[in-house]
Amino acid sequence: GGTALVEREKKSPEIQEKKTKYDVIIIGAGPAGYTAGIYCARARYETLIISGVLPGGQLVNTTEVENYPGFAQGIMGPDLMTDMRAQTERMGATIVSDEVVNVDFRQKPFKVLTAEEEYEGRAIIICTGANPRKLKVTGEAELSGKGVSYCATCDGAFFRNQEILVVGGGDSAMEEATFLTKFASMVHISHRRDQLRASKVMQERAYDNPKIKFHLNTQVESIE
Repeated sequence: GGTALVEREKKSPEIQEKKTKYDVIIIGAGPAGYTAGIYCARARYETLIISGVLPGGQLVNTTEVENYPGFAQGIMGPDLMTDMRAQTERMGATIVSDEVVNVDFRQKPFKVLTAEEEYEGRAIIICTGANPRKLKVTGEAELSGKGVSYCATCDGAFFRNQEILVVGGGDSAMEEATFLTKFASMVHISHRRDQLRASKVMQERAYDNPKIKFHLNTQVESIE
């Protein structure tokens, strides 16, 4: 007798649907975002961290970090953020490299729209941090972390007994300059206008400091 061949229908592999609903969505992946992720994931909340375009925040542009507890010899900024990310993932948080473009907080579940996906969360934690205002002059980017700094508290101690230039005329510039006099031999303040924008109290504090010298009507053109 003949042999009958019966062709079985091939099953297509199941396509796993991408998870878009979470208990907690954290926007930002700097120290605050990772810390929030560790706590939420460890509490067994389904946690998503949307890292944005600069995962690790401003610390990835920092060299040695000396003022973070637990590192007696200091730690490099990028290494610290790599460790924080690994710890966050070990706790069970999901991290996606995407950027938030819109949100809808009018009703629950809250919606977070990224460039690639729409997510829903019962709670949203915003840890978007800050981005320093750059001078956008020649040499600034190349020397960032190598003499050019955006945080006096973070990096002031590296410039002991040196002359330091602070650019700006507002309260932040006066506060940073005053703080830096603890370390520097002299602090120069460069401001492009003939008058400072800082509050009178901050101006007086800076003008009364013998280690601060002002350079008004002066604009930085390049850094070498």
